[in-house]
Amino acid sequence: MKAMLLERITNLETERSPLRMAEVAVPEPSQGQLLVRVSACGVCHTELDEIEGRTPPPRFPVVLGHQVVGRVEAAGLGAIRFALGTRVGVAWIWSSCGICPFCRRGLENLCPDFRATGRDADGGYAEYMVVPEGFAHPIPDTFTDFEAAPLLCAGAIGYRSLRLAALEGKATLGLTGFGASAHLVLKMVRHRYPSVQTFVFARSEKERSFALELGAVWAGDTDEPSPEKLDAVIDTTPAWKPVVAALGNLKPGGRLVVNAIRKEEKDKSALQELRYPEHLWLEKEIKSVANVTRQDVREFLDLAAAIPLRPEVQLFDLTQANEALVELKERKIRGAKVLRIG
Repeated sequence: MKAMLLERITNLETERSPLRMAEVAVPEPSQGQLLVRVSACGVCHTELDEIEGRTPPPRFPVVLGHQVVGRVEAAGLGAIRFALGTRVGVAWIWSSCGICPFCRRGLENLCPDFRATGRDADGGYAEYMVVPEGFAHPIPDTFTDFEAAPLLCAGAIGYRSLRLAALEGKATLGLTGFGASAHLVLKMVRHRYPSVQTFVFARSEKERSFALELGAVWAGDTDEPSPEKLDAVIDTTPAWKPVVAALGNLKPGGRLVVNAIRKEEKDKSALQELRYPEHLWLEKEIKSVANVTRQDVREFLDLAAAIPLRPEVQLFDLTQANEALVELKERKIRGAKVLRIG
């Protein structure tokens, strides 16, 4: 099968083709696993973190990609949940132990044995992949494969972030960064919390215009003060500077939800601007988002189908994966980037 392989940590600013197209063996499903013939895979900022070493894979080569849609091609012994040909999705959570205190409390995203798709196990930048059947998700019929792919990470992690923001009544919400996840959050807010006003902070004029098109009441630069103080802010950027700015924009008792796996070390000097009275006093809170659970994915897919929530997508062939990643690095973003496979 064809697969795009990451073989080493590299810097996308100097290496524009970090992935190599290769012919590799089709994986065989073990007990309880499914073999999925991949048709679509979303491109996520987390892949940049893997390529550049902020969340490095434990082994090389590895197949990236954790927003995967495809059809069940074969099943290992004991895997009986899905019929052959069933359309399924695979998200960031590839497996967890199922027995630790976190898993028993429904917090499998915090499991010490959490394994991530496209990092700890080969993902969807390939024609086939395997996944434990309990971590595959039925895809609602209302979505095409390409629409469904970004829902599995950008949508699901946005859904978890929105729940953690704990909005009530006529609240005000800030979204810092306006890529694949944030644009879906804005659409969710308009459906689920129609009285909430959304303010968007983004570096790109195109992203700000896009946010206003989708219903934001205001859009400004990431370090621009909001026209009013906010009840909550969800930050999806890889930088520290927007975190400080977001804290300054919160009301007393407001909550900042940081939806990022890593923050860039080169930007850490921005924390020197943090002032306790301005940014943290008056019971402001900071909550981080760590991964997703299977429940997050399934609840979000049901919600997305009910709205229906259709992401804006840009399609690339599998052979164009490097091009899509470089565009993401350079913040050439409108909605979500999706690879067309097979």
